[in-house]
Amino acid sequence: MMTTVHKQNDGFISITKGAPDILINKCTKIYQNGKVLSLTKEQKDKIKAENENMANEALRVIAVGYKEIEYVKKATPDLEENLIFVGLIGMIDPPREGVKEAVRTCKQAGIKTVMITGDHIATAKAIAKDLGILSSGEKAITGSELDKITDKQLERDIPSYSVFARVTPEHKVRIVKAWQKRGAVVAMTGDGVNDSPALKNADIGIAMGKGGTDVAKNASDMILADDNFVTIIEAVKQGRTIFDNIKKAIHFLIATNIGEITTIFVGLLSGLESPLLAIQLLWINLVTDSFPAIALGLEKEEKGIMKRKPRKSNESIFAGGLWEKILTEGVMLGTLTLFAFSLGNRLYDLTVGRTMAFVALGLLELVHSFNVKSEESIFKTGFLENKFLIGSFVLGTLLQIIVVIVPYFANIFELGPLNFTQWMYTILISIVPIVVMEIQKKFKEIKFRKNDYQEKDVWQG
Repeated sequence: MMTTVHKQNDGFISITKGAPDILINKCTKIYQNGKVLSLTKEQKDKIKAENENMANEALRVIAVGYKEIEYVKKATPDLEENLIFVGLIGMIDPPREGVKEAVRTCKQAGIKTVMITGDHIATAKAIAKDLGILSSGEKAITGSELDKITDKQLERDIPSYSVFARVTPEHKVRIVKAWQKRGAVVAMTGDGVNDSPALKNADIGIAMGKGGTDVAKNASDMILADDNFVTIIEAVKQGRTIFDNIKKAIHFLIATNIGEITTIFVGLLSGLESPLLAIQLLWINLVTDSFPAIALGLEKEEKGIMKRKPRKSNESIFAGGLWEKILTEGVMLGTLTLFAFSLGNRLYDLTVGRTMAFVALGLLELVHSFNVKSEESIFKTGFLENKFLIGSFVLGTLLQIIVVIVPYFANIFELGPLNFTQWMYTILISIVPIVVMEIQKKFKEIKFRKNDYQEKDVWQG
């Protein structure tokens, strides 16, 4: 509620506005047809019913009452007692453009959107249904009902609640903590001083940059510059993309380094001459490792990135079998490099073998960067989308060729010229990872479809 005092010709008048279900109990009279009459129980029930009707139409409703008073030096509780009821005011606050779609995207991404408001529960439910926050089977609860529930009960039942109405700052903190006890990562938005305890307790407190108070901003972890919920969803998308790209870069770098280790280690164990010299390895690490890794860090978001379920906050970056993939791919790259070396060494000589291994390993890593860019086939996702990756491939390939064919650089790296047949052997070996990974991805797709079909079949049954 809020009360203001105004001077009249013959005295003073206090005017109070507030929540209808609260203010109506402060009224003893009603202003009707120019007269002040006693407020009967029937009239109170009629006002409450009208409040419900307006709230069900998604209107934010406030009631207004007044009383004539003598001059007061300071506000006292008496100002909000024995009021004369004037009427109800219904205001519409339409959702911003794109909010419905953002809520829908949240659901697809496994993010539950919860409305916590001081509005009447009927208003909150109407708005929440319109936005898609309150679905069938989900519940709404008021702060007074929340007071009757223990923390354990709230922790157990909180997934079924999507709307919390007429809540206090203490209720907001309880809601945040109940979700956290269930292992959820909680992001809380707020703009007022009363929101600051919940913003502080949430895993990610988000304050409003335009309409937010300084207290809310100081208590939050981040500030939303445009006060728009849609921006939060875009931030989630960007966050998932950044995480994906870091994961891809790590995947690529470790896999290629394991390939280099395999080449040297297995080569020495097999009693062969060293397949690659130190200066050759340094060049490969500098050129064919670094450029694609940087380019993978600049990948655009993958299709369906907002249809994935959130990963666990304590989950390792190598979860989901990534270590096994990295080791397998690294051994594959090393084996193919050793094959190129053995082929050149046996059919020709040691210098040709090392040159073929040098070129093959460089090209293998450049080619393999396209395998790492997506879990899906590159023929589905497209391999021309990332200009930086294309650029790194072209630049890396040109540099590899220049080092081999220019005598000055070839002498520095102790390489020899390759004839047409030797180049063809090397190029064919270098594209093997594409074939192997595409077959592996196809099998994975078939297996996923089969499992998905079986799950749907069981669910329908």
